[in-house]
Amino acid sequence: MSEGSAASRSKLALWLGAFAGFYRPGVEEVRHLDAASKFLYSARSVILVISAQAAIIAGLLALAARRFDPIAFILVLAGFVSAHMISNLSNDYFGYKRGHDTPDSPRMRYTVHPLASGVLEARTLLIGLAVISAIGLSILAFFIVERGLTAASFAAAGIALLFLYDAAPVPLKSIGLGEPAVFLVWGPLMIGGGYAMIAGEISSAAFWASVPYGLGVMSILVGKHIDQMDFDRGKGIRTLPVLLGERVARALNVATVALIYAATAALIVLGLLTPFAAVIVVALPRAWRAVKLMSRPRPPAAPEGYVGWPLWYHRACLVHNRLFGWMYILGLAGGAAWPGLRF
Repeated sequence: MSEGSAASRSKLALWLGAFAGFYRPGVEEVRHLDAASKFLYSARSVILVISAQAAIIAGLLALAARRFDPIAFILVLAGFVSAHMISNLSNDYFGYKRGHDTPDSPRMRYTVHPLASGVLEARTLLIGLAVISAIGLSILAFFIVERGLTAASFAAAGIALLFLYDAAPVPLKSIGLGEPAVFLVWGPLMIGGGYAMIAGEISSAAFWASVPYGLGVMSILVGKHIDQMDFDRGKGIRTLPVLLGERVARALNVATVALIYAATAALIVLGLLTPFAAVIVVALPRAWRAVKLMSRPRPPAAPEGYVGWPLWYHRACLVHNRLFGWMYILGLAGGAAWPGLRF
C-alpha cells in the first residue's frame, strides 16, 4: 500500500471516528488534526446519529406504506443531519457569545468546544455554518417545489424551534421548554415530517410511530441537563431539571425511558406497528442500566478511565437510545417487509 493510500485511509478513519463512540478525543489532540476532522469533532458529530436514525425511521414507515421515494429519502437524511449540525454549532456559538461556555462549564470539559477551545476561529465556524446552511436550504427548496405547502409548514416549524431553542433572546432551554421541544423535533417533526416528504402525504400513523423515538431523544437531553444543572442554575439557565429539582428530574427521566417501551407496546397492540417492533427488548438491559443510574445521585467524581465527565446520566441515556434506535429500525424493517402482520 502506498503512503498516500495509507494516509487517505487514516484520514477516513478519523472522519468516521467522529461519528462513533462517545465524546473524544481531547482538545490538544484535535488541534493537530486536519481541518475536516476539526470541524466534525467540533460539530459533536457523535450525536448526529439520532438525526440519521430519525430519517431512517421515516423512510421505513414510507416503505411499509409502499410510498418510498429513494431520492427524497436521501435528501431527508442529508437535510436532517445538516440541520442537526447547524443546531450544534449555533448552540456553541451563542453559548460562547453569551458567556455561558466558560472554562469551568460542563460544555468545555466533556468535549471540544469549537470557539472557546480555540480549535476553530469564529470566521471559520461561520463559514462552515454558511456552507451547511446552503446545503440545507437547497434541500428545502427542492421539497417546497415538490411538496408545496406541506414542506414549507414543516420547515417553518423546524426553523422556528431551531431558533427558539438557543438563539432567541429568551431561549426555550432557559425557560424549561427545551426538553419538550426536542421531543417534538426528533419525534413528530422529523419522523412525521420526514415521512410526508418521502411519501408525499401526511400520515397519522407515522406521527404515532414517532413517539417512542422522540421520547428517547428527550431522555438524552434531560439527562444532560441534570448533569449540568448546578452550573446552569448559577448562569440563570432555567432548564427543566433546574425548575423541577434533581430528584424529580431524575424520576421524570426514569418515567420517560419506561414510557418508550410502554408506548411501543401500545402501538403494537393497536396495530399501528407490527409485532416485529418488539425486537426493541434487546435494548432493555441498557435501559435498565440507565434507570438504575438515574435512580441514585451521581458520584462526586468520575470513575477511573471514565470518558465524558461531567456527563453521567446523559451518557447512559445516549448509549441506551443509540441501541434502542437501531432495534426500533430493525423492527420497522421487518414491518416494511411484512406490513400485513398485525394484531
